[in-house]
Amino acid sequence: MKVLISGTAAAPGWPAPDCGCASCGRLTPGHRRPTEVTLTGDSVRLPLTGPLPPGHQVSSRPTGDSVRLPLTGPLPPGHQVSSRPTGVTLADDSVRLPLTGPLPPGHQVSTSPDGLTLTTPGGERVLYAAPAASHDAPPPAPAPPPDSRDAPPPADRYGERGAERVPARAEDGPAVCDLVLIDVLDRPERLGDLRRRGVVGARTHVVAVDIDHRVPTEAELARRAALWGVRAVPDGTVLDTGEPVPGRPPRPRRTLLLGGARSGKSAEAELRLAGEPEVLYVATGPSGGGDAEWARRVQAHRDRRPAHWGTAETTDLAGLLRTAEVPMLIDGLGTWVAAVFDECDAWSGGDGRDAVTARCDELVAAWRQARAQVVAVSDEVGLGVVPATSSGRMFRDVLGRLNQRLALESEDVALVAAGRLLPLPV
Repeated sequence: MKVLISGTAAAPGWPAPDCGCASCGRLTPGHRRPTEVTLTGDSVRLPLTGPLPPGHQVSSRPTGDSVRLPLTGPLPPGHQVSSRPTGVTLADDSVRLPLTGPLPPGHQVSTSPDGLTLTTPGGERVLYAAPAASHDAPPPAPAPPPDSRDAPPPADRYGERGAERVPARAEDGPAVCDLVLIDVLDRPERLGDLRRRGVVGARTHVVAVDIDHRVPTEAELARRAALWGVRAVPDGTVLDTGEPVPGRPPRPRRTLLLGGARSGKSAEAELRLAGEPEVLYVATGPSGGGDAEWARRVQAHRDRRPAHWGTAETTDLAGLLRTAEVPMLIDGLGTWVAAVFDECDAWSGGDGRDAVTARCDELVAAWRQARAQVVAVSDEVGLGVVPATSSGRMFRDVLGRLNQRLALESEDVALVAAGRLLPLPV
């Protein structure tokens, strides 16, 4: 199946006319036109004039009769428009007809919370995963995995306290698509969920559409697309779904992201793994009991994470690194060092300091031998004022040295400042 991708931008285009933002200001008018995709052999255009409500279908059968949309009278024999569940009329559900034109014989269009799916007579499936806001129903929200505090799994799976993994795909799950057109800037974790449920497979071509000034530059778009395994093609691209899917660039096994408070380092870490079907989020800080403000911060982090990610709240980072089978996000090393100081009663120095050093040695050794992909967030403590207390200076020294040692054992290290990523080459 050959597909002509005439446009790849959101409705106003990128840059958007009369928009004064920096992203649009960097581009010449018409850089990317509004998204339009045509199945070249069948002259079917996506998107339609509007998505159908979830559960509705429009189908066309090869009868030789002309069908005009919107409908103004009875359908010719053999044609049908169906609405599900039975008894709900098209008018009540505000089905947005007309389409851009009648579907060629044998094609079928259906909608679901994932978006709009077109099936060709040959069985090829194209999913247009439009922004969630354009659907009458919200995108699929998988039940969150059990919280580690409630039902920890066996220690040999995720360490002392972990979270159960979500099954990769239900036996009766959706069929794999040949092509997925997705607004990956809207919620990139949707792509990870599509992979988890088997909608996107190894032979699925995934193309970014509805692109706009939510991304600052083409270079940043290309960087994110590479992280997520998405193709950000130029307008006018002809894609053949029968050809092999381009391989994803190799991903670093160990990534260390440094930054100050509210620098955007956690958001960057989450962005790195958003397209993965399974991720274990490792929270090393306290849960916030007794501190309402801290509890709100913790809850904000939980709400931001994809529902299908697993969660582990633990300080046994070395144990997780040795046993993890899925990508891990550790957030963060600063709270881990503080927790280890508490566990070792090291704030006043003495023997506790030696115990902290031993825990750091254990972590570095496990980091060096990590088998699964891991992204860790840590505080850059060397840019602030000198702490006024001995315990504060000791904490700064321990974390600073730990950052150096982990960076030495990492393929990718970057500093995040004001939301900007500054790679730190060797």
